[in-house]
Amino acid sequence: MSEERELLRSTVAALVDKHANPEAVRRAMESDRGYDEALWKLLCEQVGAAALVVPEDLGGAGGTLADAAVVLEELGKALVPTPLLGTTLAELALLSAEDHEPLEALAEGVSIGTVVFDPEYVINGDIADVVIAADGTDLTRWNTFTAHAKSTMDLTRRLAQVTPDETTPLGGDPGLADTAALLMAAEQIGAATRALDLTVAYTKDRVQFGRPIGSFQALKHRMADLYVKVQSARAVIYEAIAEPSAVSAALARVFASEALTDVVGEAVQMHGGIAITWEHDIQLYFKRAHGSAQLLGPPRQHLRRLEAEVFQSAD
Repeated sequence: MSEERELLRSTVAALVDKHANPEAVRRAMESDRGYDEALWKLLCEQVGAAALVVPEDLGGAGGTLADAAVVLEELGKALVPTPLLGTTLAELALLSAEDHEPLEALAEGVSIGTVVFDPEYVINGDIADVVIAADGTDLTRWNTFTAHAKSTMDLTRRLAQVTPDETTPLGGDPGLADTAALLMAAEQIGAATRALDLTVAYTKDRVQFGRPIGSFQALKHRMADLYVKVQSARAVIYEAIAEPSAVSAALARVFASEALTDVVGEAVQMHGGIAITWEHDIQLYFKRAHGSAQLLGPPRQHLRRLEAEVFQSAD
């Protein structure tokens, strides 16, 4: 990782540590807009989070997809609710279509953006100012629309059902679903990393039979396997982000979803009954894991894409 990107990561991590502890995350997810507006302003002003993928001559930071992924990974570690994922995707859609007018407000974080892949489950759909639909072939700007918040298991991610009214064609879809899959995978691996850290810390403190349960050989092996799974998934994800394609995006999503699901499953087992109580944070990671795995296509859908590619290559 470059020195600049590591600085970006550490800056975001510091803001999260200071402003997004578990209590703050719960307040944010229960707020009217579903995120901490003060923290979002800090991320935009101090980090330029919403401007990362926008070129400098259009008022952005002139960064790359990997920069956005680094920020989303850090936010994912603490399950911080923000409009960053949807806004970044909307910016990429507008850049592809050379529709630059809304970019300045999005890059400043003043406007919120989102991209519709499934109108039933749109990330931040009920609070978005700029809504663009991507169907794999075309991009369409939804100038006016109707949105209704959805009740979901994962309260840290705001979803809505969105119905278009007046629309404008923007051009061809550059493969935004694959880009969304890559960014979602980065966020997932952040959550997996933190859930594993929380579990390791708990097994060092929880004592049974006169010794920490983390000292038991069976649990050591299980946690070592999880560590390898998380690090392997991270390597796959960032390699895919460096060389994005439909295949690498599908691979990243499969690895990320499996890593996060496996980590939180073991975390619940190792924490015991306390893990499923409302007061404990592991239940939030469990819900995030299963909610995220179904967004933007479940793992089986991405596996089918990979299988098709393998068979096509074989022919």
